[in-house]
Amino acid sequence: MGLLARSVMPIVIDGGWDGEPEIVPVPIMDILPGDSPRLEGEDKVHVLRLAALEIPLPPILVDRRTMRVIDGIHRLMAASLKGRKTIDVRFFDGSREEAFLRAVEANVEHGLPLSQADRTAAALRILKSHPTMSDRAVAKSTGLGARAVAELRRSSDAVPPSNFRVGRDGKVRPLNGATGRLRVAELIRENPEASLRQVARSAGVSPATALDVRRRLERGEGPLPCPRNAPGAAAESRKESDPAPAPLVEEPPSTVTLEKLMRDPSLRQSELGRRLLRMFKENVLGAREMTDICASVPSHCIELIIQLSRQNSQIWEEFAQELNRRARIVNPE
Repeated sequence: MGLLARSVMPIVIDGGWDGEPEIVPVPIMDILPGDSPRLEGEDKVHVLRLAALEIPLPPILVDRRTMRVIDGIHRLMAASLKGRKTIDVRFFDGSREEAFLRAVEANVEHGLPLSQADRTAAALRILKSHPTMSDRAVAKSTGLGARAVAELRRSSDAVPPSNFRVGRDGKVRPLNGATGRLRVAELIRENPEASLRQVARSAGVSPATALDVRRRLERGEGPLPCPRNAPGAAAESRKESDPAPAPLVEEPPSTVTLEKLMRDPSLRQSELGRRLLRMFKENVLGAREMTDICASVPSHCIELIIQLSRQNSQIWEEFAQELNRRARIVNPE
């Protein structure tokens, strides 16, 4: 592969494997320019580089309703320059602002990088259209830091106020933790049989927080934890049966690692690699629901599930050990 091809290879990292829209050929004349996050417009030099490539380029993403490009305008222009009549397309269904958010995410994930000004302007627009998105979620979508996004939110009068945030994991978290805990207590009193996940979703808190509130109510305590400087707070913190309120961590390290692996083309372009990623994905998503899953296990199945869980744990441990041996062979210290 030549230097030119290597310089633009990041553009081929596109799409996932589960529930991907179908790729269909569409006449180039039917496709319109979209709402690009690039303030300076298209890069003509990059178009020429793409047109010079002999390798097939990934399909572009197009808004089905408007036929406007969401991601891939440079690829579209390169195909037109080469005299192509059609281009492979994946269609997107959603609102205009959802399409813009996807366009920004796609340009951050691969292709010609957005400038700092592009990403800042995109973040401000996303904050205006999605004010409940957490700072970290907007940061991930735009490639900015969470602190920079938070400063944009504070400094702009155009961003609508909101009393809760939706994190990168899709969970809703109130800005005021006390409000969420009080709502959990109210819901539990109204319906003691409701599942923790149902209560947590309705109150906009994590299942761990809902569990903590329920345990406090069962002990005859209030739903709010004692302040650290309040009398009895030290003794309260020593009770093993009283877990600390769950911190508002939007993504555990395993999720961040998985997202990084999911963007790796060397894994995504092989069947075994995709299978491994699916296995990891199921583990990470399942871990978020362990509180409810554990509580729902029938008593007569507990021992069998413990046995199977330990066997699965051993399988992953042996897998990690085998990879570790391979790593020492490939990169001996």
